[in-house]
Amino acid sequence: MTDTINFLLAGVGGQGTILASDVLVNIGLAAGFQAKQAEGHGMSQRGGSVTSFVRWGKVVYSPLVGAGEVDVFLAFEKAEALRSLGQLRSGALALVNLEAIEPVTVTSGGQAYPTDEHLRKTVAKVTPHAAYVDGAEIARNLGNVKAANVVLLGALSAMMEQEGLGGPGLTADTWLKIITERVPPKYVELNRQAFLAGRAAAK
Repeated sequence: MTDTINFLLAGVGGQGTILASDVLVNIGLAAGFQAKQAEGHGMSQRGGSVTSFVRWGKVVYSPLVGAGEVDVFLAFEKAEALRSLGQLRSGALALVNLEAIEPVTVTSGGQAYPTDEHLRKTVAKVTPHAAYVDGAEIARNLGNVKAANVVLLGALSAMMEQEGLGGPGLTADTWLKIITERVPPKYVELNRQAFLAGRAAAK
């Protein structure tokens, strides 16, 4: 096993960022790591920035991760991806959701929202190991846009598998078990489909 894997999740209130970080903590525990999490900063209400740190390791004393030490980055929103890039180590694994949630400063005409071209070029300066998935569109096609966070977890699971992160205990079945334990029974099948669709999109 890798000694430590540092995660950062960044998004906007209402996107399921904190739920996804809770899933990641429990995935780490199931894979045989110690795991801790901490909400970095932000507001839980819709529209506010939300960040969450998760750490897996043989021994984890603190959930906090220093600047330039993030190994795996999951961005739920494009502008939030740009805002958090300084936390990543060079060559980190990055997954960016291609969803734009424009803040009031943009909708009022005061600022311009970053273009996809700018996003990709800026991320590429930090790491070549980046993937882009339209989680909201995939979830919408499955019938419920709120499953976008599970789409992203599915994509992340495939990327980590491809990079050999997490060890042999980290299987797709492990991810699915943890996710389905945390959703109401009537949404289990939807979330299973969302997870598998995310894995397919990443591959």
